[in-house]
Amino acid sequence: MVYISKVYTKFGDQGDTMLASGDTVGKDSARVASYGDVDELNAVLGMLRVEVSRAQSSAIGDQGAFLGELDLSLARIQQELFDLGAELAEPGAVAGKARLHVEDSDVVRIEQELDALNDALSPLTSFILPGGGPVGATAHLARTVCRRAERQAVALARHEPVRGEALRYLNRLSDYFFVIARAAAQRLGHAEVLWDTRRRSAT
Repeated sequence: MVYISKVYTKFGDQGDTMLASGDTVGKDSARVASYGDVDELNAVLGMLRVEVSRAQSSAIGDQGAFLGELDLSLARIQQELFDLGAELAEPGAVAGKARLHVEDSDVVRIEQELDALNDALSPLTSFILPGGGPVGATAHLARTVCRRAERQAVALARHEPVRGEALRYLNRLSDYFFVIARAAAQRLGHAEVLWDTRRRSAT
């Protein structure tokens, strides 16, 4: 159980922070940047869930069921991201010492949910721009932050051990948010914004 008695400690006033292992590192280290990006992604998921809740208030037909299932998935993923952040904050995780971590079973579950949603979507005929209503646009934001978190985790893995499950989880999760963005646009009646490559030749 986590017990926090004081919000600030002044420990980091000089630019250092303490990892879960007890080691002290700079706040600009690759490891801190890695779990910091995961934390930012989790915050974006909080925003996404707020938009899902707003959409539920005016949902019609099967939209409510779609949004309810989506919120349950996002709630689970927020918990998994906290586990991932804890894993990245503990250098010994790769040796199996981390108390909290993501597993390949988490990746498989995301793949199953992603495939189920994608099967119902119309085929892509163009790249799409971020948009597609409040839920879709926020899902696109989650996708881009997730890609950054993945890049930072890969950068960390170039110099320090990172479990393959963690990298696979972030890679699959960004795909999941892309499909969520498309599914939300189509299920909630918002037009997807297509990338128009012909606009320059027409001017």
